[in-house]
Amino acid sequence: MKLKLFFTAAFALAVLVVSYLVFSKPNYPVTFNNMDKVGHTLSFFGLAFLAYFAFKPKWYWMCSVLTFYAILIEVIQSQIPYRSASVADVVADIIGIVLFYLFLFAFRKYQAAKLFPKRSSKAS
Repeated sequence: MKLKLFFTAAFALAVLVVSYLVFSKPNYPVTFNNMDKVGHTLSFFGLAFLAYFAFKPKWYWMCSVLTFYAILIEVIQSQIPYRSASVADVVADIIGIVLFYLFLFAFRKYQAAKLFPKRSSKAS
């Protein structure tokens, strides 16, 4: 129960931090091409990770809610004079969510393989 509370609080904090970053005036140097897209991808990977462990939602609910949040961010940014909306940002956000689920799938496969090692087909 304490772990669920930790992930719930971490998720809420992450949403606040991401919201602050995407709505504030950018004042950071661009150190490499597509740095913004990498930031979006990593942010939504992190949000998906935290939401998964906080709420254990069905995959389609989490994907829907986080995609809605990604679109909402861009709609609000389109109304802020020093920001701009971008479909590519939403795509980067969705890639972060998908990467989380790919990571989770791979982790579960690895975990299952470790717990239940395949038996040798050779008869002793």
